[in-house]
Amino acid sequence: MSIDILMLIDMTSLRLNDSAIACCAPLGASVLDEEEATATAELFRTLGDPARVRIVNLLATSGEAVCACELYEPLALSQPTVSHHLKKLVEAGLLEREQRGKWAYFSLKRDAVEKLAAVADLKGVCC
Repeated sequence: MSIDILMLIDMTSLRLNDSAIACCAPLGASVLDEEEATATAELFRTLGDPARVRIVNLLATSGEAVCACELYEPLALSQPTVSHHLKKLVEAGLLEREQRGKWAYFSLKRDAVEKLAAVADLKGVCC
C-alpha cells in the first residue's frame, strides 16, 4: 500500500469537517471516486458506535443545544467517555460545539445531517 493511500485512510491529517462531509456522495450515485468513498466510509465509521448514534438521536430530538453534562445520565456513560464520543462527532462535522462559560453545548449541524441523509438515500436504485 502506498503512502498516498495510507493518508486517505488515515483521516487524522484530513480530519473530518464540513469539507469532508461535502466529499461524501450518495451511495446510489453511478460511481464513487476514491475520495468520496473514503469520506463516506469515515462518516459511517464515526457513526458505527451505538453511543454516538444515541447522542445524535438525543440531539435530534432536542429543540435546542444540549449541555454535555445532560448526556451522562441518559447514556449511562462517564464524563470522559461522553466527551470522547462528542469530540469524534464534532470532528466528523456532524455536531457544533458552543462554549458557554465552563459548559460545552452541542447541537446537530443541520447541513451535515441533510448531507448524511442524502448519502444514505438508496430509493429507486435497488431491485
